[in-house]
Amino acid sequence: MTTQDEIRPRALVTGASSGIGAAFAERLAHDGYDLVLVARRQDRLEELAQKLRRNEHVAVEVLGADLAKATQLRAVEQHLAGDPALTMLVNNAGFGAYMPFVELDPDRAEELINVQVIAVTRLTRAALPGMISRGQGTIINVSSRLAFSGPLASPHLPKRATYAATKAFINTFTQILASELEGTGVRVQALCPGVVRTEFHLRMGMDPSRFPDDMVMKADELVGASLACLQRGEVICVPALDDGELLSQLNATQRQILEHSGNGQVAARYTA
Repeated sequence: MTTQDEIRPRALVTGASSGIGAAFAERLAHDGYDLVLVARRQDRLEELAQKLRRNEHVAVEVLGADLAKATQLRAVEQHLAGDPALTMLVNNAGFGAYMPFVELDPDRAEELINVQVIAVTRLTRAALPGMISRGQGTIINVSSRLAFSGPLASPHLPKRATYAATKAFINTFTQILASELEGTGVRVQALCPGVVRTEFHLRMGMDPSRFPDDMVMKADELVGASLACLQRGEVICVPALDDGELLSQLNATQRQILEHSGNGQVAARYTA
């Protein structure tokens, strides 16, 4: 009979058919994790699974699922909740839908929210009870540098109202969750990449060659940075940011806004 101590750690990675998700799968397999790979393109998942079984000698399960669809999302939730070996969840599935908001089909906007807000929320909720009961676990929620772009009207940035808002949700959700989970042995991270050399931009009809090479990060390097951030205890991980003090300043400013706006009185600048 297999004991808990003999169960190999297992990671579930969404959006694992290419790009960042596939890079996470390859790195975690190399580190000794068995895997559950989730994405819409099951044929791509099967190819990756065969490669990892052959090269890394790990167990790999494939779940074809469109996380924008409630019934398929529920199936993945049930899998998470019933997995006694689940040690890591990587919520990576997503897409861009870059365009002016007024031109974005509302069904497409809803799909974006379903994948990047609803699925992240529900899968995290499904994974946490088991992780907490076992006293260990890691959840990585893939966000974006664009989560910080709300104040910017820079013309070189993509039209991104819904996309960036979902990523801002991920950051705030993860930060508050980290506080709630303190002392449980469960770590959470919001990973905020910039431009990464993947199929992401091609799928949106954008030419990735428009980005200078020194602006583009390799997916495996991004994954390495994410895992290094975990070891450093960083909840918001911006792999290309050299000056970590900027995040501390942002956190301090947000605290000041909250602290200085709770007196129940309308500010004088609105009553003058």
